[in-house]
Amino acid sequence: MYLPRGLISHLYQHLVRTQTPLSPHVLILVALEPDALCACRILTALLKRDYIPHKIQPISGYGDLTMAGETMVQPMRRQQGGSGGVVVCLGVGGLVDMSTVLGLDATQPGEDPSGGVEVWLIDARRPWNLGNVFGGDPVEVALRAVDGDLESRRSEVDNGRLQPAYRPGQGGIIVYDDGDIDEELTKEREAYCELMKMDDVEDFGDESGDSGDDTDIVESIEGGRDSKKRKSSSDRDEEDDKSEDENSRPRQRRRSNSSNSISYSPRHPPHNGISSTFKTLGGSSNTSPSSSPPSRASSSQPAKQPSMRTLRRRILQLRRRHRSILENYYALGASYSEPISSLLYSLAEDLGREDNNLLWHGIVGVSSLELYGRSMTGVGISTALDSGGSAGWGGQRGERIRQLLRDEVRRLNPPDPTDTSLENARGETSGVIPTTARSPTDTSIRLSPEPRFLLIRHWSLYDSMLHSPYLSSRLHVWSDVGRKRLHKLLAKMGVSLSQCKQSYTHMDMDLKKGLRQRLLTYAPMYGLDGLVPPAASAGRGREGWGFVRSWGYKAIFSAVDVGVIVGAILEVGKSGVAIGDATRSWDRGRNEQRELMDEDGKAEGEEWVRRFWEAYDALENIEALKHALPTAQHLLRAILRTGTSLIEKRQIRHLRSFRMAVVKEGPDVSLFTHPSALTKLALWVGEAIAEQEREQRGKVGKRGRGTPLVMAGLNEARGVYVVVGTGGGGGVIDFAARAKRKTRLEEKAKAREAKKAEKERKRKEKEDRQDESDEDEQESEEEEEEDEDDSNDDDDDSEERGYGRNRFGNAFQEVVDETNARVRIDSFEHCVVEVKKEDLSGFLESLSMKAVVG
Repeated sequence: MYLPRGLISHLYQHLVRTQTPLSPHVLILVALEPDALCACRILTALLKRDYIPHKIQPISGYGDLTMAGETMVQPMRRQQGGSGGVVVCLGVGGLVDMSTVLGLDATQPGEDPSGGVEVWLIDARRPWNLGNVFGGDPVEVALRAVDGDLESRRSEVDNGRLQPAYRPGQGGIIVYDDGDIDEELTKEREAYCELMKMDDVEDFGDESGDSGDDTDIVESIEGGRDSKKRKSSSDRDEEDDKSEDENSRPRQRRRSNSSNSISYSPRHPPHNGISSTFKTLGGSSNTSPSSSPPSRASSSQPAKQPSMRTLRRRILQLRRRHRSILENYYALGASYSEPISSLLYSLAEDLGREDNNLLWHGIVGVSSLELYGRSMTGVGISTALDSGGSAGWGGQRGERIRQLLRDEVRRLNPPDPTDTSLENARGETSGVIPTTARSPTDTSIRLSPEPRFLLIRHWSLYDSMLHSPYLSSRLHVWSDVGRKRLHKLLAKMGVSLSQCKQSYTHMDMDLKKGLRQRLLTYAPMYGLDGLVPPAASAGRGREGWGFVRSWGYKAIFSAVDVGVIVGAILEVGKSGVAIGDATRSWDRGRNEQRELMDEDGKAEGEEWVRRFWEAYDALENIEALKHALPTAQHLLRAILRTGTSLIEKRQIRHLRSFRMAVVKEGPDVSLFTHPSALTKLALWVGEAIAEQEREQRGKVGKRGRGTPLVMAGLNEARGVYVVVGTGGGGGVIDFAARAKRKTRLEEKAKAREAKKAEKERKRKEKEDRQDESDEDEQESEEEEEEDEDDSNDDDDDSEERGYGRNRFGNAFQEVVDETNARVRIDSFEHCVVEVKKEDLSGFLESLSMKAVVG
């Protein structure tokens, strides 16, 4: 089931109304990433204000999720002595069947499979598991198992979509829709629901042959529904037993990883859907006393009914067509939709609970996406936009979300009419980057024309520019020539090296005031058009401007800087770096003997969970943020050192469908055993490669999608390689091209409908002059043509929707299925896997034969 965006507060309001001192705790399962962390902060703030007890459980991967289901979720079921409750999944489980993973599907027929446990699923990863979106209704399962009467349920749940009359607290999986399901999954919704009605149809051999008796076919299609009404109670019990046996047969699934699966065929087949399907395909049930053959207005003779072989062929073709739609959806590849922190802030806004703290968490979560390359085409580098600043992750949609956040900043932080100081006015009008608060008690959020530098307020200008992925890739700072270009840029701007290498807060005031204007003037000479937001105008306003917040005179941080620091805490640990000594190894806080025995990554996962709590506290503790600044700087230096080494030593190889690099030596190799840190390194290298391609060829390769990159980092202690696959540069979708494509598809659909109507007219004219065999042959040919047309249209639509998407998750799974490589798929990012050290070469060789970008 899924909750439409317009009803976003429906479930939460019911939770508040029904909360009692005896109610169970709300269980919150949170992924270990900044976006989910910020969403968790927003949700827990709402729960605290409503005095709702809750428990937070960090989840590092699918192994942790399965264990949480066994130890925390299943004991909440009424069948096991619990009283039900609510489980909220933030950034967890959107790609897998949560009923299976959490153990909420093992039950007797006719009983509530969820046991009163209601799971709220909030995730930005795509593609959705359609079993969660359009299935997961325990009441529907119970009704279907008892008497098949689902009409009374449709007033609350219509084909998976929750209606305003829905009564929460009944259990099941509920997906929070950010608008994409209603807008983009119409065909998938129809195909899934139709498959649920025809899942009992058996494949009676080859459809072109005569195998199977017509009587058997009729009975299988009708499902014995009408004759069942005339049976005795004992016969009905026997039939229920048979139905139970039929429902227990194996189901077809698409695997998402080594231990979980994504369902693409319905899990709960009804008993009464086939009769309706049979009627819609042109047949009539002669067992029903009220049924009568349809009459034609132009003739007194009744219309000839299609033969049973024709009906069988139609049903099988329709089932294959629906399955093809679902398979094409799963094959599109990975993508990201609206950040879940933004979705949770929308919930707070709908409840009327928004304030500066919740807004700031939403802003930080949205700003962190670009740091991890999470775009509309999956994990990959984002094409630079002219708007500069924080533009990138979601194209026009991402900028629209950021514009709404800017409006919220202006609404919740109005200017003080009594404060007429020139310093405060200057920051809003001339675009000076603010470095100080307005007063000792100032905790407001402001808009700022942030350049695409990292940690500029807490570093020197030179180091901030040098470690910026955007600037370093375009100036080629990994080489001496690139460093000289950086020095020339600073010289043209009139900034000496002695000035720019000291702390930014101690730079000359006149240089800081004129920095943005000088960057706007000289940066385009070096191809850095998006380095800073453009000058404000009547048409553009403050497009591309970032966000900063003050904590009195203690500190001032931008949202991107907070995302960098919180990410570094999650990936490295707040106390895991010896500051100032880059050659020393990284200490995870676990003794070496235990780490050597950690083959399954359990101890490593425990360490990541400990870092989660450090990052969780740092989000609202300014001193903890300041204390973790050296950690973030150390990680950025390590990325620059390692990336420079890979490029200079020519260790990036070009295989058939992607480039490949392996990090297995050097002072920072232990840093990149964490998937997120390795992803940042891969994005840095990938952006440098994309710029080299653009300069050499004048365009990005792979028809504008860029060359994908596979980065492997050695974890010597565990004897595995962490492998991550990133896209090559199609991170922002061309919406103008998509609009043209959509118009063309609509015209094609109209032409197809007209052609179908013409065929139907001709068929009706000829049906009186043809015998049954000729009719079957003609219908077969027409249906094959229609099926082929629909298939071609579906392929074209899938190619358009999946253009440039990251398909490494699909490719990894194909390699696992085809080879004997020892691979562990445990990360929620399906483009991240772990491969045994000895199996890496064979794994990459097989991977090179796969399509890794849509």
